[in-house]
Amino acid sequence: MIKKENLDKTSAWPFVEAKKLLRERKSFIEKKGRITLQTGYGPSGLPHIGTFGEVARTSMLVNALNQLTEFPTEIITFSDDMDGLRKVPDNVPNQQLLNENLHKPLTKVPDPFEKFDSFGEHNNEMLKNFLDSFQFKYNFKSSTSLYKKGFFNPTLKIILDNYDGIMSIIIPTLGKERQQTYSPFLPICPDTGRVLEIPVLEINKKKFTIVFDNKGKKLEASILDGNCKLQWKVDWAMRWYALEVDFEMYGKDLIESAILSTKIIKLLGKKNPSGFAYELFLDEKGEKISKSKGNGITIDQWLEYASPESLSLYMYQNPKRAKKLYREIVPKAVDDYLDSIEKSKKQNELQLLMNPVWHVHNGEVPKEDMVMTFSMLLNLVETSNADTKELLWKFVKKYKQDISEKNFPIFDGLVGYAIKYFNDVIKTQKKYKKPNESEKSALKALVQTLEKCNDDMSPEEIQTLIYSTGKENGYAENLRDWFKLIYEVIFADENGPRMGFFISFFGVNETKELLINKLK
Repeated sequence: MIKKENLDKTSAWPFVEAKKLLRERKSFIEKKGRITLQTGYGPSGLPHIGTFGEVARTSMLVNALNQLTEFPTEIITFSDDMDGLRKVPDNVPNQQLLNENLHKPLTKVPDPFEKFDSFGEHNNEMLKNFLDSFQFKYNFKSSTSLYKKGFFNPTLKIILDNYDGIMSIIIPTLGKERQQTYSPFLPICPDTGRVLEIPVLEINKKKFTIVFDNKGKKLEASILDGNCKLQWKVDWAMRWYALEVDFEMYGKDLIESAILSTKIIKLLGKKNPSGFAYELFLDEKGEKISKSKGNGITIDQWLEYASPESLSLYMYQNPKRAKKLYREIVPKAVDDYLDSIEKSKKQNELQLLMNPVWHVHNGEVPKEDMVMTFSMLLNLVETSNADTKELLWKFVKKYKQDISEKNFPIFDGLVGYAIKYFNDVIKTQKKYKKPNESEKSALKALVQTLEKCNDDMSPEEIQTLIYSTGKENGYAENLRDWFKLIYEVIFADENGPRMGFFISFFGVNETKELLINKLK
């Protein structure tokens, strides 16, 4: 059990937000005897990494809550699968099929992948599958199901009763044209099955119906049992109300929506949940990651190149700062994860609570020693030309004989990831420097230096000899350029590992042969 004084002192954001939640929702939590947290998902496209981020961060908050209170917690993952399909995503098959079903609820749009009864169901299953793969604990809820089963009916009646008040909140935020057509209630067209965004002509609070004009045809529809759905901001407030939500985090782009939904739930007679606005995820061009565009890196791609724990740690870091999510950020994310594990071994309890890896592993931090960084391992893949785990492990064991795949499971995973990442990402972008005659001469001198070395020498001894060789061959004034030359020739990069360590690890003769081949 963590000491109370350390729980009081820690400024790790999950604890900060958990304390804020317990403070803001104290009376509500005590009354119902549980804490409800919600994450939202719009299944209009395939689940992306931002969705994972929201659930991961909410789970970290739950871990903090479990240290601070005895109240049971629950994460609701809510799918807006009754929303109408507004546009066809670029990254799915059968585009024509989807075009023919625009504006229908996602659970009524045929599955373009032909695996499930609807596009909404397909994307819901995708969401649940990858959340399950990370062993998240959540309670999945479908908008379609809750509307149609009547779960929302009591709240929908209250919303209809407060129709004018809700309109007075929303209308001032809209443009003049939209003001004329806006309605909190969106009827499902009885003829086409589409979600209709049209003005309401009349409301009947006793019958719980709305009257609307559908292309010159005056129709009356019940607001209950899934015959209508609510506009987004009203729907959000209704969900908070009906599900008794205590906390929800959301992207920075939804702050204005959250403000309006807060006003609505207060009008209905309840307090808004505690909230947390995180910054958005960007692709390599600095553009917002979109489900429909399919830009950035996918969950599946990350898991091909790195562990789920490294992704969780990346999500933990700086949630209120915009983060880029593309393949090239993976090595640093992995090394940050490894470094956090290494630091944890020397930290006291309070320091541990500030370490991201504590939150990733819910306090059960791995004890495995770090063999080398992921970046170093990628260099080894390149220089050894290893294309299998077995071959790469041979090089590793040459450097460190007392380790095995069985005893170093984290590192064993890295070995496989490194081969995949190097071949898919790095190899295709490599442009090795062709040294000029002066540079060749200096590098040939380095080959001669290596002939005087052996594998029994320490990395520091080898490093000193490399320094001396550079000084003696035109780089006395700027040794940085000397190492830059070595890195550009061997690794096609301006930076690289400490050469003494690399040579000690890779082998003196192996490095010498590598240089000779580069100079041909």
